[in-house]
Amino acid sequence: HDIGKNIVGVVLGCNNYEVIDLGVMVSADKILQEAIDRKVDVVGLSGLITPSLDEMVFVASEMERRHMTLPLLIGGATTSPQHTAVKISPEYSQPTVHVPDASRVVDVVASLISAAQKPAFEQANREHQARLRDQYSTRRDRPTLPFDKARANRLRLDFRDVAVPSFTGVRKVDVALSDLVPFIDWQFFFTAWELKGRFPAILDDPKVGPAATELYGHAQALLKQIVDGKLIRARGAYGFWQANSDGDDIVLDNGFRFPMLRQQEVIADAKPNKSLADFIAPIESSITDYVGAFAVTAGHGVDELVKKFEARHDDYSAIIVKALADRLAEAFAEYMHAQARSDWGFGDRLANTDLVDEKYRGIRPAFGYPACPDHSEKARLFDLLGARSVGLELTESFAMTPPASVSGLYFSHPQSRYFAIQRVAQDQVDDYARRKGMATTEVERWLRPVLSYDPTLVVA
Repeated sequence: HDIGKNIVGVVLGCNNYEVIDLGVMVSADKILQEAIDRKVDVVGLSGLITPSLDEMVFVASEMERRHMTLPLLIGGATTSPQHTAVKISPEYSQPTVHVPDASRVVDVVASLISAAQKPAFEQANREHQARLRDQYSTRRDRPTLPFDKARANRLRLDFRDVAVPSFTGVRKVDVALSDLVPFIDWQFFFTAWELKGRFPAILDDPKVGPAATELYGHAQALLKQIVDGKLIRARGAYGFWQANSDGDDIVLDNGFRFPMLRQQEVIADAKPNKSLADFIAPIESSITDYVGAFAVTAGHGVDELVKKFEARHDDYSAIIVKALADRLAEAFAEYMHAQARSDWGFGDRLANTDLVDEKYRGIRPAFGYPACPDHSEKARLFDLLGARSVGLELTESFAMTPPASVSGLYFSHPQSRYFAIQRVAQDQVDDYARRKGMATTEVERWLRPVLSYDPTLVVA
């Protein structure tokens, strides 16, 4: 989604800056040509999923190749000061600044275009990024285990009490929006507007309470219009399959195979190096286990509604619509997970706060999550579910469209938990590439944020 980008644009516009919004999924060439043709003062990039991080590096290198002198601003959900300092800034000799949220952007832009303020601001930014690169260098040198040892140190679970779903195969669903509203996590709605606090306590917060209350009132009124008028459609697909783990792969009875990564860092106290495959019964156990999958969207109808508000120059309502669609998509994922747990035979009636705190059995990791950071596996997931038949698509960088969409896998083991794959070495990458049937160089592209090595420095 481009909610954050739009909020940044509104904030800058309210401070008398002219903002040229090119939209989302825009090519580097178009961005830079527009910057030249329109004689802009600053270029800003926003990224949602990890593949966009590499695209930002490419844009920075293109700006250097074209001898551009414009400051470059970096923001978005997957970006960080560390990635900006380590990967993007070295590609471009001009100021490259990570902007963590919209509240900072006005001061940053003002400093960069002020002849008086720019030198000191730029110097402080360069020194800060140099420190971050030094810290990253220290972390990168931390040891990883040889992959065979990491695999031998797998998580070993008891699979004698496997949950059996009430059906196998795929089911398509078309859900009434009114059924999703109780599952909305409003906290992240406010986070999108950079109002931080737990809901509903945020409404009484002495600092942000009045703004949060006003925003919540507008959102509730607009949500009622959307639900009553059926202005957005919620569609999806989910299902279950017999499955076993084969090494670090999850193998389904229909022949689909999902290769998984394994933690490879040396972990304190001899704790296991986990893989999501560890939560599925090993094939050698002769136990029939099950895995689930889902893909849902609350994005159908959003573009049309947004365009209506934009035609009235009501950017505020247009952004609320996008934020509500995002929350409805996440609510849809929560709704379907509750249904999946019921289909699995361990359904639970939980309060919304317990759902937010994930006080239920099982997990639903999405490709791109820390435990399975490879976005390219969404293509295999979409094929398994027939997700395109319910109006879902993938971009060339594996972002889901419509943007207000969620997909992932279901695991039912009582001890399944979320975890992070932080650094993987080349021996695991080579093995993973073989299991994916993909060239190592291509795999390195999708796994770049978690590589423990720089693939450009590896000698074949």
